[in-house]
Amino acid sequence: MSVADIRRSYDWSELQESTMARSPIVQLGLWIDDAVKASAIDPTAMTLATVDAQGRPSARIVLLKGYDENGLVFYTNYQSRKGQDLAANPNAALLFYWPGLERQIRVEGQISKTSAEQSDAYFHSRPLASRISAWASPQSQEISRHDLDARMAQFTKSLGDSPARPPQWGGYTLTPHYFEFWQGRASRLHDRVTYTLDGKGQWLRARLAP
Repeated sequence: MSVADIRRSYDWSELQESTMARSPIVQLGLWIDDAVKASAIDPTAMTLATVDAQGRPSARIVLLKGYDENGLVFYTNYQSRKGQDLAANPNAALLFYWPGLERQIRVEGQISKTSAEQSDAYFHSRPLASRISAWASPQSQEISRHDLDARMAQFTKSLGDSPARPPQWGGYTLTPHYFEFWQGRASRLHDRVTYTLDGKGQWLRARLAP
């Protein structure tokens, strides 16, 4: 079968402005709750798109670890490729996709580092092996599997049961100025409802053609 012949119909639900929350953050939470209830795999997984200093885009999956009216939070190695991209250009986009619910959410905004206290609190909530791996992995650098496993064994032995957060690891908050909620519909007449932040700090809602 040609990939051009792979298709499916979208008819699970619909999206009406009258039933949506006034705040896109609240609406985000409602859809995440729906994904959890539907037993979606990795319901908090989101694609993070960044651009480097030369204008070249890059994307990868990260996990949402917090959200409120201030923004969406994830954690990573600040020296990784995405960390270097964000140091050069803080503009970024996030994409949630739940295929079983025929839904996606696009979020655009600017990224800044979370406080050291917030990063510490989350780091110490992680499983011990994950805390140690944050020390062991020189993220985005070339390394053999043998050397990576050796570093993990070395840091497991040297750090003990209560490692501190490595200075190169911590959180980012994306402060959003744009959301788009997408619901698949029949005949590709999908629902697309946007929230755009105006100059007065108010969210303006609109519908886009699919």
